[in-house]
Amino acid sequence: MELKPGMSVLVTGGASGIGKALCLAFAQKGLFVTVVDFSEENGREVASLVQKEHKKFHGDLGVPPAIFIKCDVSNSDDLAAAFEKHVLTYGGLDICINCAGIANQTLVYDDISDGIRTWRHAINVNLVAVIDGTRIASQTMRSLKKPGVIINIGSAAGLYPMYADPIYSGTKGGVVMFTRSLAPLKRHGVRVNVLCPEFVQTNMAEQINRKIVDATGGFLKMEEIIDGAFELIQDESKAGACLWITKRRGKEYWPTSEEQRKYLLKYTKSKRTVTNNVFPSIQTPEFFEKIVVHTLSHNFRNATRLDRVRLRLPIEPQNVLVKIIYAGVNASDVNYSSGRYFSGSAKETAARLPFDAGFEAVGIVASVGDAVRHIKVGSPVALMTFGSYAEFTMVPAKHLLPVPRPDPEVVAMLTSGLTASISLEKAGQMTSGQVVLVTAAAGGTGQFAVQLAKLAGNKVVATCGGESKAALLASLGVDRVINYQNEKIKEVLKKEFPRGVDIIYESVGGEMFDLCLNALAVHGHLVVIGMISQYQGEVGWKPKNYTGLCEKILAKSQTVAGFFLVQHAHLWQDHLDKLFELYASGKLKVSLDPKKFMGVASSVDAVEYLHSGKSVGKVVVCIDPAYSQTLAKL
Repeated sequence: MELKPGMSVLVTGGASGIGKALCLAFAQKGLFVTVVDFSEENGREVASLVQKEHKKFHGDLGVPPAIFIKCDVSNSDDLAAAFEKHVLTYGGLDICINCAGIANQTLVYDDISDGIRTWRHAINVNLVAVIDGTRIASQTMRSLKKPGVIINIGSAAGLYPMYADPIYSGTKGGVVMFTRSLAPLKRHGVRVNVLCPEFVQTNMAEQINRKIVDATGGFLKMEEIIDGAFELIQDESKAGACLWITKRRGKEYWPTSEEQRKYLLKYTKSKRTVTNNVFPSIQTPEFFEKIVVHTLSHNFRNATRLDRVRLRLPIEPQNVLVKIIYAGVNASDVNYSSGRYFSGSAKETAARLPFDAGFEAVGIVASVGDAVRHIKVGSPVALMTFGSYAEFTMVPAKHLLPVPRPDPEVVAMLTSGLTASISLEKAGQMTSGQVVLVTAAAGGTGQFAVQLAKLAGNKVVATCGGESKAALLASLGVDRVINYQNEKIKEVLKKEFPRGVDIIYESVGGEMFDLCLNALAVHGHLVVIGMISQYQGEVGWKPKNYTGLCEKILAKSQTVAGFFLVQHAHLWQDHLDKLFELYASGKLKVSLDPKKFMGVASSVDAVEYLHSGKSVGKVVVCIDPAYSQTLAKL
């Protein structure tokens, strides 16, 4: 979470020590601060100091920069009232710091009282109040449906025994384990962490034997504690993390990954478990942008607009929140925006408005629902569900495809690569030793079709329009490139392939379909994966009659097969794995169009560019340019 002016924070134990230092540090960042403490004199003083810091850096913002609430944190009703007043004053709660804590003057085994004023009270303040404060804060944040961060102030005494005060050590150990067990709250937009400093020079620390302090390297600087707290707030990957700060070792997260492996259980219902978590942390936003279809039209620009929407929390149990890095552009985007892919009447289709645009993307898992076990936060994934022209999208976990990296080349392998791979195998029944013709071969899907046909041991013929496209196809190993700007496709096929073509991978439609059908060999397979020439125009998609189609295919025992990728979802993962293996081994090249489209708003320009006929290779939109640069360095 990025600290921004106007956010609000509630700090228990804010009248002294670490709590006071954090209150002032937040004030310097422009945050509104609620100081909660039992000491009215000290609490009001800190609130006054916060107000001065606020005005010094940010002037008058119209609401009190700080308020003080006297509260015995061990009293649940008083604590709940403090949170309620904070929300009424500032309209929300972004950060909660549970910092209140006390030492126990008497060793528990020497205490002959009932402990109400000694060790029992210490337990109530140091542990029970932290649990209660976390409970109230998390419920408040979830009810407001806004991301929030809770930091519980623990102690190094909660990581190793403190013989001078077993109660303090025990309560802080409880805070550590309690907090670490709350990592799943991240799925609801609430992140809870624990900060465990060693000795800091506060009033409480003055009671500690100085020899012990010196043995650990001396007192920590308060700035180090503040830096640690800010790190936990800002790093989205640290849900449930325990940050240990010492003079001897600096900042260290506990337990280490080696220690975690000793006790963590691995269980999953899926064979495809993603555990990759090496990608940078993800800032979960309150709002994000996406392309939304508001009017049914084949004109993608007229049909859509860029909307800024609030991220809906909590995440449903079976869902996953994905930060999209790259989105793929497809010719059929205009069919979707015109409602062509919805069944039912025009009135029923119009009733679906508004709906999200975009078919395919790659990104990183930002958060997962409670029931999701096989996909972890930080995992790179691909998706082929509606709504990929967006900065973030919520997807059922079962629809995600694990991928090695969220790269643009992987985007090209999705709709385009999978269509080529599955359709040639299933609809085209491709073997080897055949003649295979690919139309519009320099596009996103054609590039895969020509290479897969060649890898299978076939003679490949490809059509395109333009020298740059012809050069690309030649570099991909195409045996015969037909540039229709220089020569006629019909004449070339009739002269050079008089017996016809065995398999035709066709995506143009119209006159090209007629030409291909006439060039199809006996027992040949013509696979229709699209008809881009018919998608646009003044009235949009224009169906065409193919007179004599049945007579032609009957006479030569030919097959004309339509292929729609959605109906082959059960094959996606296996074919995607094969494509990536070919790519990783250098056997398959992925051509990306060199024109750059940066940011979700550029998706409209990218769709229009694809339909201009100028594209060479797969057209991809980089949804988050800054994040893509970070990934490139890994």
